Amino acid sequence: MQSKTDWARLKSKDTVAQVSEDHPEAHVRHIVGGIVRRGLKPLPTKASISLRVDTDVLEWFKAQGPGYQTRINTVLRAFRDASV
Repeated sequence: MQSKTDWARLKSKDTVAQVSEDHPEAHVRHIVGGIVRRGLKPLPTKASISLRVDTDVLEWFKAQGPGYQTRINTVLRAFRDASV
């Protein structure tokens, strides 16, 4: 999927931000520059593996929509945590 964000427009100096009445000093450059992961824990690394599962199980996860691999990972993590 390709981003629909117009990054060139956001980075240009002549961008005029639509300013909220509640925060008149807010500007797009300040908002975009503030979106970082400061102070958050690092994301865990992922390992690429080959895993054989039953076709019906895989099809069920895929039928739930995009992100089926993330959901499989979440189920496995929940099983691991419940087993401790």
